[in-house]
Formats: sequence, structure tokens, C-alpha cells
Amino acid sequence: MMPYAFCCEKSKSNDPCRRKRRLTSLPSLWNLQLLFLFMKHANPTIMVVEDNADDATLLVHAFKKIGVRDPIHVLCDGVEAIQYLMGDEKYADRTRFAYPTFILTDLKMPRADGFAVLEFIKGNPEWAVIPAIVFSASADLDDIKKAYMLGASSYHVKPASLSQLVEQLRVLHAYWMTCEVPEVDVSGRQLRTESHGKLGARFAQAGDADSSGKVASRSRLTRTGPKVDC
Repeated sequence: MMPYAFCCEKSKSNDPCRRKRRLTSLPSLWNLQLLFLFMKHANPTIMVVEDNADDATLLVHAFKKIGVRDPIHVLCDGVEAIQYLMGDEKYADRTRFAYPTFILTDLKMPRADGFAVLEFIKGNPEWAVIPAIVFSASADLDDIKKAYMLGASSYHVKPASLSQLVEQLRVLHAYWMTCEVPEVDVSGRQLRTESHGKLGARFAQAGDADSSGKVASRSRLTRTGPKVDC
């Protein structure tokens, strides 16, 4: 798919009709969106947090239907999601469980809900650089408000049909995966950037020395998840 898109993009012709034919010969504009996605995110990984097995299956199917071939990791609740983000237990192997570049979470789940996932990400500023989207059956105004208060990138009510789900995911994935985000290491922590003489120089980052000479440490980040009885 992608080599074909490159071929059309690089083709030069003085014949407007010929150029039009070549451009419209692409299966769809979605190919170009996938091309941009590939260029901007060399190793994209999707995390789906969903306790309903049927809904999880539909989400994975919908992602594949729009042409997404990136790894999709389905986690059954907020506890597993937080363990994955922290790289705990079986998720310590980042070659198998890469830090996600896109999170889609349900809201109402056992043990730890979607709010717990959002709260955890918000409490770890160096990790809060990826889209965290609530995808819930709830249209309750308080749920929507609290999700945004906890740092949700957006909130969407699950559609009623597969076709609507496919279209909704197509728009969400194309938009968020073409956004610029800070570079991170394999654990999801942001890499240091050179700020001297730049607009953002007044904002501290991990590793900077404060006025007392103390160095900001990554270990000050909270790595605490929800307290649950498993």
C-alpha cells in the first residue's frame, strides 16, 4: 500500500489530466493518512482498555477495517492498564509491550475504572504526552466533565452500529496519530530537550537544577495506581 502511495506522490507530469488520473487512482485518501501516520510514528502502538470482550473485539475489528496494522493491546480494566503503563510484571518487556502512542479507554470497569487510568496518567506528567480518549456508553454530563477534568483528550459515546464505529475510529485515529508529540524513551518518559535561549526555557524539566542547586529527579513522579483488592 505505502510504496504505491510514494510512487504517486513522486510522479511528475505536465499533463493535468494524467496527474489527476494518477492521484485519483489511489484507493482512498485514507492511504495518505496512513502514510503520514507511518512517517510520524515509527512504532505506533494502540492500547484499548475495555472490560466487555464483545466491545473489545468490535474495536479491534473496526481498527483493522480502517487499515490499521499497528499492534493493538487489549486490557480488561484500569488495573491492567496501569500495570502496562508502568511496565510491571509481564509488561516489563517493552519489546513485546511497547509504550502506547494512543489510548482508548472505557469508563465503567471493575477493579479500576477509566477515571483511575486518566488520574494515573495525569499524576505522571512525563507520561501524559499521548492521546487518552474515553470511549464509553455513558452520556452522563458528570462523567464527561470529570473525564476532561482528569485530562482526557476527548470523550466519545460508543455508537450503535459497526459502520458508525468504523467511521468514528477512522476520524479519531487519523487526527491524533498525525499530531506532534514529545519524543519518549522505551518506558514512555519524555526525553530531555535543549531549552536554552528558547521560548520554553523558563519551564523546568526532569534533570534541571533549581535555584538551590538540587536536580529535579524523575523519581519524584508519582507511580501509584488505584488501591484495589484483586
